Amino acid sequence: MNSTVNKWYVYKATMVAAVGGLLFGYDTAVVAGAIGFIEKLYNLSPAMKGWVASCALIGCIVGAMFAGKLSDKIGRKKVLVISAILFAVSSAGIAIPLDLNWFVFFRLIAGLGIGIASMLAPMYIAEIAPANIRGQLVSINQLGIVSGILIIYFVNATIAGWHDEAWNISTGWRWMFGSGLFPSAIFLILLFFVPESPRWLAQQQRWDEAKLILTKVNGASKASSELEEIKEALNTETSSFADILKPGVIKPLMIGIVLCIFSQVTGINAIMYYAPEIFKSTGDGSGSALMQTVLVGTINVLFTLVAIKYVDRWGRRTLLLIGCAGMAACLAVVGGAFYFGFAQGYLVLTAILAYIAFFAISLGPLAFVVIAEIFSNRNRGMAMSVCIFFLWISVYAVSQSFPMLLDSIGSAFTFWIYMIMAVFAFVFVYKLIPETKGKSLEEIERYWMPHHEETSSLNIAKVNKL
Repeated sequence: MNSTVNKWYVYKATMVAAVGGLLFGYDTAVVAGAIGFIEKLYNLSPAMKGWVASCALIGCIVGAMFAGKLSDKIGRKKVLVISAILFAVSSAGIAIPLDLNWFVFFRLIAGLGIGIASMLAPMYIAEIAPANIRGQLVSINQLGIVSGILIIYFVNATIAGWHDEAWNISTGWRWMFGSGLFPSAIFLILLFFVPESPRWLAQQQRWDEAKLILTKVNGASKASSELEEIKEALNTETSSFADILKPGVIKPLMIGIVLCIFSQVTGINAIMYYAPEIFKSTGDGSGSALMQTVLVGTINVLFTLVAIKYVDRWGRRTLLLIGCAGMAACLAVVGGAFYFGFAQGYLVLTAILAYIAFFAISLGPLAFVVIAEIFSNRNRGMAMSVCIFFLWISVYAVSQSFPMLLDSIGSAFTFWIYMIMAVFAFVFVYKLIPETKGKSLEEIERYWMPHHEETSSLNIAKVNKL
């Protein structure tokens, strides 16, 4: 089978899974354009504003926690189908003019879908991707996320421009949420045209089906050797919750958890959820602020493409270090602009756009790449669920606290807190994240075993000298 056919097969599966990422971005960022109108309609306090903006994240936490175990039982593909249905139900429900309690209910349902997609889309891609382009392919999931964010920013700005502010307060924001029904339906239909994860099939001892998919991805000879590696790995693994706390799993688990936390406590979702409100605080009107938010989404997409291009060339560590350093510098500038009274004009916008660019080449896509790579085949679902659980806990904490921090300590010190977190993230990556580019999932798995750490080609001590 020629390489073109192989690439088309794996790219098709990747792009469909990435639609799950698109819905993840679409459904999390839709609130950015709607929260100002909802605040006025219901006269929300800062604490209630934070709750309304972030209530979906409770569903994300629950969805992420159970998605791994459920996907181990019934398959990655079937659970992605469940997430598509949840997205559709939530979008349709919020479009109906019901009260705030029903809004919260349907946002919780949306959160379940987001939590599932945030964990399963990158895991599915990692399990089907060839080792030499796995970083690039898993990063396409992040491209889906940021594309979803950009699309909904355009949708929000378009809907907000249809009528006056009174209409937006009463009706327009519901159209923003209801628009998610269309990409949800597309995702559901496309899922019927992609294969199941070959590593999940192997875990179920469905060897022939697994080999067939691996052959389509890598060719016959490579598929046979890869299947033998998978068999060997599965024969030495167990999959109870207690086993993710054993040597060989606990270290990558802790690294994955902390990396996921850093990907959020550096402030990305404070900007993504509240960007129009931030720009309005610099003196722009709501229309101008919404269009500046579109610019944020555009930069996010463009620099995610940079990450996709270079992640398998420069490696995960290099991009993570560049990104964390750049984010810290930009957050220092944003905080300084508010503290010294320079927030008017383009300084804050420029610094935020640069911050988004650094995030998009590093923590944005690569947190998902790393946690999709570092766990064993049998424990990947459960361990990734734990990592994504902590990711969504962090998203909730940042989203809920941001309006209250602005109200209590002001914009400058709020952004400086995120700056300090970015500095800590840089040190963490430098000290503890190994380079995994070009390695098979089974090679990476062997690295974490105690008797392999001294000699592994992934040895962190060697990487730190580069």
